[in-house]
Amino acid sequence: MTDTAHGSGPTSIGDVVEAAGHPVGGGLIKDSYDPRLTNEDLAPLKKQSWTSYNLFAFWMSDVHSVGGYVTAGSLFALGLASWQVLISLLVGITIVYFFCNLVAKPSQATGVPYPVICRASFGVLGANIPAIIRGLIAVAWYGIQTFLASAALDIVLIKLFPDLAPYAVTADYGFAGLSALGWASFLFLWVVQAAVFWRGMESIRKFIDFCGPAVYVVMFALCGYLIWKAGWGAIDLNLGEVEYTGFGAVPVMLGAIALVVSYFSGPMLNFGDFSRYGKSYTAVKKGNFLGLPVNFLVFSILVVVTASLTLPVFGELITDPVETVARIDSTFAIVLGALTFTIATIGINIVANFISPAFDFSNVSPQRISWRAGGMIAAVGSVLITPWNLYNNPDVIHLTLETLGAFIGPLFGVLIADYYLVRKQKVVVDELFTMSSTGKYWYSKGYNPAAVYATVVGAVLAMFTVLFNGAIDGMEIAGMSTASKYSWFIGCGVGFALYYVLATKTKLAVTDHLDEPARA
Repeated sequence: MTDTAHGSGPTSIGDVVEAAGHPVGGGLIKDSYDPRLTNEDLAPLKKQSWTSYNLFAFWMSDVHSVGGYVTAGSLFALGLASWQVLISLLVGITIVYFFCNLVAKPSQATGVPYPVICRASFGVLGANIPAIIRGLIAVAWYGIQTFLASAALDIVLIKLFPDLAPYAVTADYGFAGLSALGWASFLFLWVVQAAVFWRGMESIRKFIDFCGPAVYVVMFALCGYLIWKAGWGAIDLNLGEVEYTGFGAVPVMLGAIALVVSYFSGPMLNFGDFSRYGKSYTAVKKGNFLGLPVNFLVFSILVVVTASLTLPVFGELITDPVETVARIDSTFAIVLGALTFTIATIGINIVANFISPAFDFSNVSPQRISWRAGGMIAAVGSVLITPWNLYNNPDVIHLTLETLGAFIGPLFGVLIADYYLVRKQKVVVDELFTMSSTGKYWYSKGYNPAAVYATVVGAVLAMFTVLFNGAIDGMEIAGMSTASKYSWFIGCGVGFALYYVLATKTKLAVTDHLDEPARA
């Protein structure tokens, strides 16, 4: 595909499709770009127009979901005092904010998505390694989040149509581990998400601009209702007994910090897929600040206040917002609340688990797999893995989170070390789209051995803590259970350090980065 694909006249096919609300990619393709590495979705953007609010809304959509609610609430149930939880939360989200700014800059400066910027560090073909890893992880979580949203929709349907209740029983009406009603809700939301995604990034931007604020409205309304029922004096920021004090609380606080970072590790890695649309790096940083430290703190306090009030109002502690809404004696409130959380979960699913594999799979074969085709591959895969079976097994979910961190950590470390320390923030954009053996990012047959080795070693060491965190032949390996919680940090640290050494101190050293323009 070349620049002529757009046509030059006012009635070109590209313009007609654009006018119909289906942006055709927005990338500027030069004649020198190799078709095997290029399509309009991967090429540098012609226009970067997202404001700070758009990025703020992105993070609101990422945080304001059932998963975000439960995660924030779980921090206040670790046996820590509320002030200790707030410190842990602030430290964790500040780390995420700092790392997101680091990841954002290369893509914002070049206008290319995450898998393309990875060509500088992994090689023009080697970039498929991080792309496929991130894409497969996103497919699994796309399915799980769709299932979570469908469970909320089930509540609405049963409330409105009580005769559907029998069809929600998997034992009586079920297939492959999911009830008939569950299948109907899951497939309906599957189609809705695909439809939003299919309309392109501008439609997605408008959708997430709505999702995050909408959840805040419902959350404040729900909190206000519970305060009205229980009174201000019933608010308790400790959702459980305080079990850890003094230095004994430090390991638990560190675990809470790691949990926050791990929760955001996926969208943090491929945040370049979104920061590339930012009109300036300053706008991106401002959006990140509002959406992460400020927004997450406010949302977490709102969560714990709401959760704490469920005890005096409903007689038990409820940390699932959908279940909380379902207890309200009002059909309108239940429908509004459950639908809002359903929409919010769709929002996080699209931004965190649909867009990433869309770019990642497209990067593997740009001429055969468009951005939309890549997204649909992810959507189909999300059904085939039957995510409800994964979600119903807490041990599998726990293992998945730690495994995710083990593989994402090294990819993050390599990207940051390469861009900031090895290349000194200088990337020649046109070289990212050439298959020439003399190209700056060709390395060895299109692969950078330093990046591959650093990723493999980092992932293996991090996974070692995950796989051997239990008893082996009746014997515990000291510290493994604790170390597994930090799989992302271990993988990131090893990948970062090893890549820097290999790329600067050995025969694999990268030497083509000096005195190059940031964007050619």
